[in-house]
Amino acid sequence: MQPLAMSGPMQAVDPTAQRAFAINLDDSIYGNFAEIGAGQEVARWFFAVGGAAGTVAKSISAYDMTVSDAIYGKTPRYVSRERIEQMLDHEYGLLHERLDSVRGDRTRFFVFADTAAARSFKGGNECHVWMGLRFQHAVRSQTSDILLHVRMLDATNALQQDAVGRLGVNLIHAAFHRWQEPRALIETLLDNIGRERLEIDWIHMRGPAFGGIDNRLLSLHLVRIGFTPALLFDVDGTPLLASDSIRRTRVLIERGRFAPVTKLNLEMMDRARAIFAADTAQPTALQRSPAAATAGPPGEIREIMEITMNNLRDRGTAEDADFLARVDLLSAAGKMVLVTDIGAFHSLGKYLADRHVERTGLVLGVPLLRELFNESHYQHLDGGILEAFGRLFTHRVRLYVHPTRDMLDGKVITADTMTVAPHLTHLLEHLRVNGLIRSLPCEESALRTYSSEEVRSRICSGDPSWRELVAPAVAEHIERNGYFGARCPT
Repeated sequence: MQPLAMSGPMQAVDPTAQRAFAINLDDSIYGNFAEIGAGQEVARWFFAVGGAAGTVAKSISAYDMTVSDAIYGKTPRYVSRERIEQMLDHEYGLLHERLDSVRGDRTRFFVFADTAAARSFKGGNECHVWMGLRFQHAVRSQTSDILLHVRMLDATNALQQDAVGRLGVNLIHAAFHRWQEPRALIETLLDNIGRERLEIDWIHMRGPAFGGIDNRLLSLHLVRIGFTPALLFDVDGTPLLASDSIRRTRVLIERGRFAPVTKLNLEMMDRARAIFAADTAQPTALQRSPAAATAGPPGEIREIMEITMNNLRDRGTAEDADFLARVDLLSAAGKMVLVTDIGAFHSLGKYLADRHVERTGLVLGVPLLRELFNESHYQHLDGGILEAFGRLFTHRVRLYVHPTRDMLDGKVITADTMTVAPHLTHLLEHLRVNGLIRSLPCEESALRTYSSEEVRSRICSGDPSWRELVAPAVAEHIERNGYFGARCPT
């Protein structure tokens, strides 16, 4: 049987329509749709293609806040994970209570829920959606859940509704057909939509269909396949939604390989924090805006260590075990971790600004600061290095630069004494004078200059001196789990 012919955007040849119709034809799949926000954008696909009576037990849109609270209970935020959990709990409870005795021996029940903040007619609001699916992967099985957070990138409300509708169809279809392959399931979610329209920046799977799954690795996969530029992990390694966790905070971030994280990495962060806390209490003259005059007290400081996908690939591939080792060790050091596929510093600044970070401090060493003044990195920008620096510092970013030693004469080089190409000298001085590049204090006798690669090499060679270069808690984790030693180069 072929899908029914339709007019408009949901023609029979549309792959999304075909997936919805295939679900409608499967007598074993039956459930409820509950949608708040942009409209009934997912359920309407199943009604439009025909045969919805085979799939839809109920479709509800509790759009009014008072009505929504009366059904699901109160919640501080209506577009939130908490609201999605309430919706899934309530709707699945009713579904099971009313239909299990009637058709439970031949049906895989499900509840689909979403709560969205689409673009308003006034514009300017944050456009995002929480989406969840509770389903039975087999008849009479216990339920499993898939939860998503998605940023909507389309410019109009209508396009956002279309994208969310397609995503919901893809999620339901993938859950029933790909639950045994969680990564493959994820990879189908943006089919017939496109990464330029939606960003999936958080995912969580749980239940018997996903036994043994590690949600940290699922989150990493989102970055690998380009569904989001970055994922944030808490100090215990739990995946976080960055737009919630760092919103209205001050972020101090250090970029590196951290394989393993060293005492030097932690010392750089400690030295930067004291200066960052004082600096960000007041904006610089270049970063002052009318809003700053009426802003409240500065937000809490979040210390984050960033690992880029390029750094994860420094052994040839982004191996899961290597990634988990780095996150585990950074957690042992009490740091949050941001895994990104972001190369340019100005792109990282924009990512954080888009998550409404109040201020950003980037912690780096003199060698990396020198690299920032390498104009070859900015050939793709019409404005070259000036455009790149303009983009970076307009996002209320400062650089906190740790000194190093000259490899030839051993002299200490700081951000204040570092030199660049003659035609860039005035640019460097401009950034120094305006406080956008700050030199971190460090006594010459206490200056360390080793790298994580050197520490890793010592671990691999069996040189016990590596323990002196990492924090005690990090050393304990390395020894207990045998990190890095199993992959020593020969």
